[in-house]
Amino acid sequence: MTTAYPSATGRPKTHMAVLVILGVSHLLNDLMQSLIPAVYPILQETYALDFVQIGLITLTFQLAGGLLQPVIGMVTDRRPAPYSPVMGMMFTLSGLVSLAYAQSFFAILVSVALIGIGSSIFHPEATRMARYGAGGRQGLAQGIFQVGGQAGGALGPVFAALVIVPWGQPSLAWFAVAALMAMLLLGWTGSKQRQISAEFSAARSASEANGHVAIRHAPLTIGIGLFVLMVLMFSKNAYNESFRSFYTFYLMDKFDLSIPASQMMLFIFLVASAVGVLVGGIVGDRIGRRRIIWISVLGPLPLTLILPFADLFWTGTLTVLINLIMASAFASILIYAMELLPKRIGLIGGLFYGLNFGLGGIAAAILGAMADSLGVQTVFQICAFLPLVGLLTWFLPKINEG
Repeated sequence: MTTAYPSATGRPKTHMAVLVILGVSHLLNDLMQSLIPAVYPILQETYALDFVQIGLITLTFQLAGGLLQPVIGMVTDRRPAPYSPVMGMMFTLSGLVSLAYAQSFFAILVSVALIGIGSSIFHPEATRMARYGAGGRQGLAQGIFQVGGQAGGALGPVFAALVIVPWGQPSLAWFAVAALMAMLLLGWTGSKQRQISAEFSAARSASEANGHVAIRHAPLTIGIGLFVLMVLMFSKNAYNESFRSFYTFYLMDKFDLSIPASQMMLFIFLVASAVGVLVGGIVGDRIGRRRIIWISVLGPLPLTLILPFADLFWTGTLTVLINLIMASAFASILIYAMELLPKRIGLIGGLFYGLNFGLGGIAAAILGAMADSLGVQTVFQICAFLPLVGLLTWFLPKINEG
């Protein structure tokens, strides 16, 4: 497998400490985000919300977290802002405290919008830092960064079951400590960005001096590649949203589980995602991004078709297997996109964390309306066919992967 900068003198070193800190920061960021869907059953009971309103909460959060990210990414591509993730955490902190004391549906929407804005500021620059700090191990770097986010997302339902259910909505404010911790960690990584980006640029210059010039892809190749990757990401996110927003309701409706028990099942689903994203990143370094995308997007189809007809034990088992496979795509999709546009890392981070994040929110709103009219179990039967979109991988341009 070749890389964009393969020579010994042209490959920057891997900054593991920075990657680990970025992963921990991502964990804290996504932990706070994951508290939103984790408390849906509580909010539904307290404010008598229907599934359309639940979907609108997700839509508001994800549009706020999605639409700004490509813009912020383009701005920071031109003028890097190493401390912007710290500012993002300030928005998340204010949104979390506001949600803890929200007394109306409108206040809930404003609160989740603030958390979404915080996410939109965090991701583009953190993605750039992970790219610069990766050296020649891009899959591992994105895997570490992503496993932090996935682990944080997995912990949300656990804290909801252990803290928020017994102590109530105001206990959300306790998690402001996570935002403060993340601000300290991101301040440290921000102080390292100038050094690491200089190393990255010097390594690229040395590689080009040795004749290893990064390939510039034709605009049509870039356009087709990004379109296919974004559709694949949307299908994956839409399926994930059926779990993040409605899995607890599905389990309570079909198997009569309690809220804490259904939250623990959601935790198991999200842990599988954390493992899958790390394994996918590492394996992608070895066998190539395109193969991983084929396997992870289309591969779960037989399992998703069986899931709606499984009993409780097999529902848990299939849930783990589906997400383990499906989550392995993200690092490869992101790195593949970066290879198409290697000088627009912030834009790529903004697009794939942001636009698809927002599109996932639209999917959640649609799924919420379907759940109200058709039933939550029918929603899972329909979503079972989403992995078929993986067939579009056939149209993904073959490039010299890094």
